[in-house]
Amino acid sequence: MASLRAYIGAYMVRSRVRGALARARSAADFRRIFEAPAFPDPKGVTYEAGTVGGVRGEWVRPKAGSGRRMLYIHGGGFIACAPRTHRPVTGALANRGFTIFAPDYRLAPEHPFPAAVEDVVAVWRAFSAEGAACVAGESAGGNLALVLMGEARARNMPMPWAAALFSPATDFVSEGGSRVTNAWRDAMFDPKALGTIRSMYLGNADPADPRISPINGDPTGFPPLLFHVGGREVLRDDSVRMAERARAAGVETELKVFPVVAHAWQFAAGMLPEARASLDEAAAFLKAHAPKPDAPSGSPEP
Repeated sequence: MASLRAYIGAYMVRSRVRGALARARSAADFRRIFEAPAFPDPKGVTYEAGTVGGVRGEWVRPKAGSGRRMLYIHGGGFIACAPRTHRPVTGALANRGFTIFAPDYRLAPEHPFPAAVEDVVAVWRAFSAEGAACVAGESAGGNLALVLMGEARARNMPMPWAAALFSPATDFVSEGGSRVTNAWRDAMFDPKALGTIRSMYLGNADPADPRISPINGDPTGFPPLLFHVGGREVLRDDSVRMAERARAAGVETELKVFPVVAHAWQFAAGMLPEARASLDEAAAFLKAHAPKPDAPSGSPEP
């Protein structure tokens, strides 16, 4: 059962964000909406600029001590946001025992596909070489996390030990399912906004490419995956179908559908019990699959 705050939060997102996104036409419009500050940076952690694999980003570390290593890939429709805008999530995860690097990957439309994929792969190549790590991301960042795992396998790089994926975009081809049934129920997106973002990111690329639509890829050999998604989201089926595909390939997979909540509700951990629950469960899932301290730092996929 959803909390009263989930209903209030969804109403606020619908009244303040959905209409603005539907009217947005340029990257500047979307960035103005997505990057507007809404939640404070969590306390108890440090934020420090850094570079990994030649890509700038931000280190987020718990003040209480070192944490498990995580690569967090931010969302923003591939066209907006940065590590700084996602501190409400990365800071909350750091407070749950993770040392995080969040890459500031290149954004479309100035840098359309495959620029973001190339940057994330470059970061992972260097980051994973320093030791075992997990990966997490929301929305576009969840897409890039899934694509990264396919690229890690293809390029003989170490796999993450596990991944937490919050409402990932996994299918750029389908126009049915929850994209229709939730078109009016989603508090943040209507299909028109998603279509505009899609064209900016793809350029002339094939939307069926598994590096764009991971639902078309083969998840065999992926590490344990956790999916969290809102039941009213237009992207609900992206998680549901990707989870089904991963299970069919023998991947340990958990899927939880939260009622009522708006897209990227994890940002609201300071006020929303569902956000705290999602972050708590993701942290517990990732830690449960972490290698033992004396285990090897990771081995390449065969």
